[in-house]
Order: sequence, then structure tokens, then C-alpha cells
Amino acid sequence: MDVIGDVIARDRRSDRPALSVPAVGRRYDYRRFCTSAWKAGNFLRLLGVREGVGVDLADDPTAEPVLTLYGAASLGAVVRFDPPREVGDDTRALVVPAADLEEYAVGPATKRVVYGDPPSDPSVSYFERDVWSENPTEPPDHVDPGDPLLRADGAEYSHGDVLRTAGTIVEEYEIGPDSVVAVRGSFSTPTVAVAGLVAPILAGAHLAVGPESEGDVVVGGAESDVRTVEIG
Repeated sequence: MDVIGDVIARDRRSDRPALSVPAVGRRYDYRRFCTSAWKAGNFLRLLGVREGVGVDLADDPTAEPVLTLYGAASLGAVVRFDPPREVGDDTRALVVPAADLEEYAVGPATKRVVYGDPPSDPSVSYFERDVWSENPTEPPDHVDPGDPLLRADGAEYSHGDVLRTAGTIVEEYEIGPDSVVAVRGSFSTPTVAVAGLVAPILAGAHLAVGPESEGDVVVGGAESDVRTVEIG
């Protein structure tokens, strides 16, 4: 696999568990996970997201930021978790909980998307309505391994960087299809994003997010099995 889009390719779909959010009882198998990520990507394209543009996501341990990460990556966008409250014009889409939207100042170039409660402002997109109604097909965009994927801690990491590191973590911690990886740390931390959000899906494992999550491997938090890793 060369780019993140390969991780959610059609042949990756199955009935095996892919993502769960124990705090709210949500669960996705690989069929629903891949299809939902495709829908997120297709919707983001309608907002003008394309190769090289920024997509800012809430650092929120729930399904929408994870699905949007994969959807945005399939278009070649550059994802950042926990963006500054003054969002720059290089960000094309901002995806946050509805309750937090007013904390962010955005310019006319940035499209706002919320999840949770429906927005009262008609200019704001609603994830639960607009993404779920999208076309459930793989985005056709071409992405290269050297294209940037993740922006964190003042650095950018390419698809190749992220997948190589995720593959190393899969081998070192023996993550396989029967594994559960519990992500308890901040998505804005590069180690957590790569080891927690990418490595388990690369391995076909079950990713559980939130402080209540339990797993064979824990990423983030005081009891983390995975310490800081060099991405690349």
C-alpha cells in the first residue's frame, strides 16, 4: 500500500470490526468504515477540497474526525487536528462539533462542517445529513506517496512517511486482524495519529477511540504501549 486511499480500497471491505467509540456505543465494520470514508471524501470534494489544500479537524475521540481523516487523505488533502482558533485561508474545510463552532474564526475561503447538533446557519454543512447522503464510491483522485498528508507540531508528513511508520508499528507490536488498538491520546500528537489512527486500519485491526477504550495495544495516555516514534 502506497497511499492512505489504498487502506480503504474496495477489497478492504469486510464484516470485521474496524472502528468503535465505546463512550457512545458506535461501531463500524470495515464495509461501513470504508464506505463512510469514501462518502466523506466525495462530500469534501464538493466543498473544494483537493490535492494540497488543508482540512482542519477537531481533536475529538469520535467517529467523524477519523472518517474525515481518511476521506480527506483520499483526495490528497493535508489534515491537521486541533487547529488554531484563527483558521487561515489555506484551510478549505473545518470539521468540528456543532457546540464548538463559534470558537473558530474563519475567512471566506474556509467551508464549515459540523457534526452532532444540526447547525442553525444554512451556510454551515451538517455531517450527518450531507456526508451520509453522498455517493458511496471510491474517490477517483490520484495521490502520490510523496504528497503531504498530515500537518502536526510544525511539520508535514507524507503518505509514504505515515504508511512506513505505521507498518513498522504494526510489526513491532504484532498488530493483526484480531487485535484491538485503544487510542486514548490526542489525535494532534503525530505518534497518536500514525500509531493509533492509521496502523490498526493498515493491519485490518479494530480501532477503538476514547479514554474508555480497551485494547491489546494502547496508544496515548499514561499507560500507552507506544512511545514517541520518528515518522518517516
